[in-house]
Amino acid sequence: MKAFIQLTLSLCSLTLLSACGDGIDHNKIRKTGFVYCGQGGPDSFNPQLVDSGITSETLSPQIFDTLLTLDPNNFKPVANLATRWSVNKEGTEYVFDLREDVSFQTTPWFSPTRTLNAEDVVFSFKRIVDEKHPYHTVGNGLYPWFSGIDFQDLLLDVKALSDHQVRFTLSRPDNTFLSNIATSHAVIHSAEYARSLMLADDKSKIDSHPVGTGPFYLNDYQVNDLIRLKRNNSYWQGQPKMSQIVFDISHRGTGTLAKLLRNECDVLSSPLSSQIPTIKKQESIKLMVKPAMNISFIAVNTTNPALNDARVRKALNYAINRQNILESVYYGTGSQAYSVLPPNSWAYLKDSVQIRYDRNYAIALLKEAGFSKGLELTMSVSLEPRAYNPSPRKTAELIQANFADIGIKLKLLTDDRFDRANVANNQEVDLYLTGWIANTGDPDNFLRPLLSCDSKKVGLNVSSWCNADFDFLLDLALEVDKPRYRLNLYKQAQNILNEEFPVIPLSHGMQFQAYDSSLKGFKVSPFNVQPFDTVERIK
Repeated sequence: MKAFIQLTLSLCSLTLLSACGDGIDHNKIRKTGFVYCGQGGPDSFNPQLVDSGITSETLSPQIFDTLLTLDPNNFKPVANLATRWSVNKEGTEYVFDLREDVSFQTTPWFSPTRTLNAEDVVFSFKRIVDEKHPYHTVGNGLYPWFSGIDFQDLLLDVKALSDHQVRFTLSRPDNTFLSNIATSHAVIHSAEYARSLMLADDKSKIDSHPVGTGPFYLNDYQVNDLIRLKRNNSYWQGQPKMSQIVFDISHRGTGTLAKLLRNECDVLSSPLSSQIPTIKKQESIKLMVKPAMNISFIAVNTTNPALNDARVRKALNYAINRQNILESVYYGTGSQAYSVLPPNSWAYLKDSVQIRYDRNYAIALLKEAGFSKGLELTMSVSLEPRAYNPSPRKTAELIQANFADIGIKLKLLTDDRFDRANVANNQEVDLYLTGWIANTGDPDNFLRPLLSCDSKKVGLNVSSWCNADFDFLLDLALEVDKPRYRLNLYKQAQNILNEEFPVIPLSHGMQFQAYDSSLKGFKVSPFNVQPFDTVERIK
């Protein structure tokens, strides 16, 4: 929260972002751009400092670029700012050749004097892993997504070999390394900009007034109102089609669907499943549907003495009627979860024996664990609709009724947003209704950030669960060189989860995006929103 307040004051106290308080004139914006709605405001404009939300999922691909990107069809890393790469025989050194003539954005607060080079790559990654780096502690020095995958211990060094060649040295082989640096978190900042901020003793501005190489730059931020991006005319992939994008992050007036129907916004991110039938009836609105790499689940606080008993956690699992949730919340657009991994993961293991609705077995397990008279529990519920759970409140109420049916009284604690980094010290909450949207197609991207011992150490493993055998399987899977061996290891890891239930899988959602039929050129990915450089208005 402190970081968010600082960001707010920093942005709206400067005349550089001069439109603070102007509001949204949709008719004017429509002539040169479009309005995007359906997400909350940012905690930072630096995706290195967050693990989810609008910054990493939507803004990052507009403002920044990464060395690699992920092919949306086969999930494999492909060239981006890096044109090619090589790896040594041991799998511990990667050398990247960088694209030449890539310009950083010219903004009201910075004008670059050179193009991107290896120094920028070194700066961007050293900031994350080097505790002595002058920017490491800026923004509270927390890098939650990277901490969740133990990136700081993996990356030993990053070094410029020449202006356009850089070498990464790893502490161990890691099959996920290329995919992880292709995510929207692993962005490249301008080292030249960072140096100028140091001289001005204003380092925090690097996160509130970003400078990247993406197709759009930040022009205006009005807290709880709007974010305006303007076209980067020097974008290395060609000039974007539209000159501006405005993100409506306000909660005033009518809901987001009403805004779309009234032409107050052009694009609606992740509409509620209950809104889909209405959207489909609108001739002027197109609905884009794509499979998503996500999971909705309940994280169980295993520090609670009662919930530290696997029999109680199993009872909670068997008590939940997932089919009822799918019908009442997803309206046929979701699928039941039989694992933490989604069905489109290559390591998916469907376990319909352990993950099923069985009220009588749930009651028997509670009795065996010594809770025949029931339990009283609390569950934190983020009310923000997400692709993995389009209606959290409704889902929570259905779970509350299921638990009541086996003698468990569940108190719901609602909040606007869920932040993994802020729940570690809250021991009063027993359960968390939350979820995860993957950044890569690798199973490790689900299992390690959510459930590893390293993730627990840095306070991001919400269940506070640590299992040495589980971690051993994950670590071994990073190093083995045969896909079938990795597959077997990940299936063993899923079997452990479906015996222990530190998290209770619920369902998988589809990714929806509704947009005005006058727009075209949206790119599709199962991970996050793609750059809007090819979006244009055709009528």
